[in-house]
Amino acid sequence: MQSTDVDNVEYAGFWIRVGAALIDTLLLIAITFPLLLWIYGWSYFGDDTGFVAGPADFVISWLAPAVAAIAFWLYRQATPGKMALSLRVVDATTGSTLSIGQSIGRYLAYYVSAIPLFIGFIWVAFDSKKRGWHDKLAGTVVIRAKPSEAEAVRFEPRS
Repeated sequence: MQSTDVDNVEYAGFWIRVGAALIDTLLLIAITFPLLLWIYGWSYFGDDTGFVAGPADFVISWLAPAVAAIAFWLYRQATPGKMALSLRVVDATTGSTLSIGQSIGRYLAYYVSAIPLFIGFIWVAFDSKKRGWHDKLAGTVVIRAKPSEAEAVRFEPRS
C-alpha cells in the first residue's frame, strides 16, 4: 500500500475530475464501440435490444469497464483519465491505496451518484473535501499534487 504525503497534495476539484471522466469515457468508447460493432453490427446501435443485447454486450459494456476501473484503482490509484491529469484515488483516512472492497464499493456507488440526476457527482463541486457520494460511501478521496510555486518571469531591459 502506498501512502500519501499530505503536505504536498490537495483535494481534486469538480472540473478537473470532469476532465478525467471525459478522457476515460472517450477511451472506453474507442475500445467498446468497434467491438460491439464487430459482434452485433450497426443494428446494435439502432434496435431497441433492451438493457443488454447479449452475453458479449454484458461483458464489453458492463463487466470489462468495471473490472478495468477497479484494477486501475488498485494498481495505479487512478484510471487513465485521472493519471493523465495527475489525480489519484486514495483512502480518505490513511491516504493509502484502496482495498478491494473499497474499490468495488466505489464503483457500485457510481450508480448511487448517477441515478438521481447525477447529483452525487455534482456534489463534488460543493463539498469541502471535493467528495462525491461515491467517495463518501466508499471512504475515498481524489487528490492531486499541489502546484509548485513557480518563479516569476523577469525580463532584462534592453540597453
